[in-house]
Amino acid sequence: MHICFIDKTNFYYDANSLYSKELRGAESVIINLSNALASLGIRVTVINNCFKSTLINGVNWINIQSIKEISEYDLVVSNGDCRLFKYAKSKKNILFSHSLQNIEKFIRKKQLISYLKYKPKICFLSDYHKKNRSKLLYLFGEIHLKWAVDKIFLDTTISENINNHIAVFTSRPDRNLKMLIDIWTRLVVPNNKKLQLLVTENNFDYFDKSIISRKLGDQRSLVKDLQSARMLVMPGHKAELYCLAAEEARELCIPIVTMGIGSLSERVIHKKTGFIAKNEYDFASYILKLFSDDNIWKLQRENLKKSRKINTWKTVAEELIRQNF
Repeated sequence: MHICFIDKTNFYYDANSLYSKELRGAESVIINLSNALASLGIRVTVINNCFKSTLINGVNWINIQSIKEISEYDLVVSNGDCRLFKYAKSKKNILFSHSLQNIEKFIRKKQLISYLKYKPKICFLSDYHKKNRSKLLYLFGEIHLKWAVDKIFLDTTISENINNHIAVFTSRPDRNLKMLIDIWTRLVVPNNKKLQLLVTENNFDYFDKSIISRKLGDQRSLVKDLQSARMLVMPGHKAELYCLAAEEARELCIPIVTMGIGSLSERVIHKKTGFIAKNEYDFASYILKLFSDDNIWKLQRENLKKSRKINTWKTVAEELIRQNF
């Protein structure tokens, strides 16, 4: 069995880039999943904008600019772009979708002709993802996968050295950070001035001293920031099809308070691993409750510990094989 992943980015990356701060979630998925498949004894090739064609962790990395002959594979996976299927040949194609493209946008992004030509199945990451994609855009079938987190989150020992006055937001600023800051300053801090909110660095103007900017570093600094906090606070966003940030927090046993926007309602079990609020007032109330009630916080943390390491890249790799062969 030979599986090929195809990606095309404006920057260089390969398997050795896994903990680089330049890497985004879509690229880390390719690295982690290809490594996991190779560890199962499956032959794997990645065609992308890598530094040079080389073999890393049993995976054959090929620079996309060096492709002269089109090879045939048992399965080809394109990362977010149907046009990339032209770099490999297979009877089985899968498109990893990272957005809720409607038909108009699909055509505008020049995806339709390649979609009809290569007939890929669409990989859905959540019920929300499938529900909000046109049925015409998964006409040729579907598979369902749930992403795991980088190995560093699985290997990290759960910390007991927590600042019980800190909440953290680790997603991108455009994922409703402004909404969070507004709710925090209006409805949370006025009720407890000891609290602090650690947020991803951004260009927003805010003057409340309770809000602290966290520098975007590598995965090690992210783990450190997460482990120092009592909870992850994240309204969610319509563009969140899975939300790796929430999965990272869950794996480190950090309760999550969310408004469930996008797929966030699927990342949290209400009252067991966090809270899902119906509106901004509930959202603020749940944040305050999780700060003030140690019993509830400890219960949710213990529930999270029970589900730790259940979803790994090995299980994702096995599921990919099961659904396609």
